[in-house]
Amino acid sequence: MKHVGEEQQDVVTSLDDRAVVEYLLQHPEFFIRNAQSVEQMRVPHPVRGTISLVEWHMARARHHISTLEENISLLMAQATTNESLFYRLLHLQTRLASAESLDDMLMRFHRWARDLGLAGATVRLFPDRWRIGAPTSATHLALSRQAFEPLRIQRLGHQRHYLGSLNGPELLVVLPDAKAIGSVAMSMLGSDSDLGVILFSSRDVHHYQQGQGTQLLQEIALMLPGLLERWIERV
Repeated sequence: MKHVGEEQQDVVTSLDDRAVVEYLLQHPEFFIRNAQSVEQMRVPHPVRGTISLVEWHMARARHHISTLEENISLLMAQATTNESLFYRLLHLQTRLASAESLDDMLMRFHRWARDLGLAGATVRLFPDRWRIGAPTSATHLALSRQAFEPLRIQRLGHQRHYLGSLNGPELLVVLPDAKAIGSVAMSMLGSDSDLGVILFSSRDVHHYQQGQGTQLLQEIALMLPGLLERWIERV
């Protein structure tokens, strides 16, 4: 026969967290029947030592509300950013689609970038994917895949975009006529990243840096090939 102390120990041992939680879920009226006892309960607090169960619950509720407010603020900020990106892209697409020639389209693309405070925007195409040889007017867009490959490996690796500076020899490959370029945003054209490269250039060496968003670059890199096909035939 067990003593009273041993029986109490068995009960305590069997009442783990799960058992207590299941009991309270099945008997929510417990808090009504024992309201006075619940108000007297104390729980550990990292600063104040202990606080009442009611205070602890209110603190959790305030924290939950604060977290919700932060999430809502982040969602609103993201929505504002997405709206801005959408209208920038729509504006660019409208301007390029109304071009009357390839040169006109490329100039509109360049001016759009200048309106954003950049040095310019450039399109370079791989000749093995586009018919840009003579007698077309697009020969100046040709970018040797062989010449570009070391730069791609060094700067892009397996990524679609690169933001940062390029050294002298690299600039000669992709922007041979450009001067005083501090930093670039470089993106591979097409859904398979095999059609060419677009570059947005800035004279500020700190304007483009790794870690910046690339959503707008991504959308432009996917949009441009379809517009270019109005003037240049794909291989």
